[in-house]
Amino acid sequence: MVRSHHHPSIDDLTLDGVLHALSDPTRRDIVVKLLADGPMNCGDACKTLPPSTVHHHHRILREAGLIRSERKGVEVVNSVRRGDVDHRFPGLLDAILGQHSP
Repeated sequence: MVRSHHHPSIDDLTLDGVLHALSDPTRRDIVVKLLADGPMNCGDACKTLPPSTVHHHHRILREAGLIRSERKGVEVVNSVRRGDVDHRFPGLLDAILGQHSP
C-alpha cells in the first residue's frame, strides 16, 4: 500500500505554522536548497542527516504548507509551494530566507 502525503490547502496555511517550520535552521536550509536547485528527493536535500531526521523535517515543512511531496516511483520528490505561500503571506519567504545563512 502506498501512502499519499497530505498537503494543506492554501486557505489552511497559518502564519504560526510557517514560522514554526522555518524556525529551525535545517528546515530553512532545505527550503533554500529546494528554491535554488528545484525539486529533489529528500535524501538529496539533506545528505548528512539520518533518514528519520530527514523525514521529520520534511513532514514539518509539508504540514506547514511550505513544500509539496510527490511520489515518483520509489522516490519522494519535494518542491517549494512558493506561489501558495507568497499568495497567502506576501514577502514572508523573502524576508525570512533573505536573512538565512547556511
